[in-house]
Amino acid sequence: MSDDLRIRHITDADWDAIVAMESRAYAGLGLSEGRAALRSRADASPSTCFVLDVASRPAGYLLALPYPAGRYPELDWAEDRVVPSPASGNLHLHDIVIAERLRGRGLAQHLLNHLTLTAGSRGDERISLIAVGRSKPFWSAHGFTAHPGITPGGYGTHAVYMSKATKRADLLVPSP
Repeated sequence: MSDDLRIRHITDADWDAIVAMESRAYAGLGLSEGRAALRSRADASPSTCFVLDVASRPAGYLLALPYPAGRYPELDWAEDRVVPSPASGNLHLHDIVIAERLRGRGLAQHLLNHLTLTAGSRGDERISLIAVGRSKPFWSAHGFTAHPGITPGGYGTHAVYMSKATKRADLLVPSP
């Protein structure tokens, strides 16, 4: 399957597929945002938002935006109401979804690896996210650490703010 994988930037033609994947992933949790909010996030930082194609069809997507550490997008606000800081040093992974039929094949890891490389090339020192729907163990297994002092409102009862250093940041930290 790896020969059929391609990660690319989002185009106008992708939005029907993205909205459908997002709705199936998050509606049951009460966290579905809808087309306008999703698109506002991608428009706010198009160079850090991607589609994963499998066999030339959208099979997943990732939306990430520069946000200061400890802050995150409000689900009920479009990004035109809050302008992220491009020089924050933190890239916030707002959303990552793989189509249901392709889950469990490591495709999210491809998107996460691509995001990590993108963050490092931009000079971001950290990647943050909010683990929703009891997904904290998944993100912990991928190197993210919880920050209990940050309580993400509006993301559900089990939401946890988490972050990890990018490889670039690891190189900047002096060894003991």
